[in-house]
Amino acid sequence: MSRIGRKPVTLVKGVSASVSGQTIEVKGPKGTRSFTAGDDVTITIEGDAIKVTPRGLSKRARQQWGMTRSMVDNLVVGVSTGFKKEMEIQGVGYRAAVAGNVLKLSLGYSHEVNFDVPKGVTIATPKPTEIIVEGIDQQLVGQVAANIREWRQPEPYKGKGIRYKDEYIFRKEGKKK
Repeated sequence: MSRIGRKPVTLVKGVSASVSGQTIEVKGPKGTRSFTAGDDVTITIEGDAIKVTPRGLSKRARQQWGMTRSMVDNLVVGVSTGFKKEMEIQGVGYRAAVAGNVLKLSLGYSHEVNFDVPKGVTIATPKPTEIIVEGIDQQLVGQVAANIREWRQPEPYKGKGIRYKDEYIFRKEGKKK
């Protein structure tokens, strides 16, 4: 029995859901998202809760059960509160600024890096050394944050680079004379 799959997904205030076949559509104050489940599970709405049940006891059905429940929960959380990734930049002269639909990064290269913000994601820079990525799609928010971090990953000697907030960087000791 899937411990995650057994729990129903509760619909918070202001969020509505509809099921047609294997597709569930969730509407909330932040937008609309949909997900198409595999044929191994059944999605039903019971009152103010969404329930996912497997269609059999095969290994694949049990795998899809917990995964589908997590995907439906992410839809509900995304349209109600949204997802957020906070990042910080460390390094002398390293900074970020948003100009229109472009994130401009100064990361020690000979040129400024221009990162185009994809549709469905908003990027804010409250300080020149802070980047906040927000959106209703958890996968997209995480991928955009990873793509930004890829431009200058934190190095282990001085810790310079773009890191997630509260991320621990294993530090190495430098050369000794």
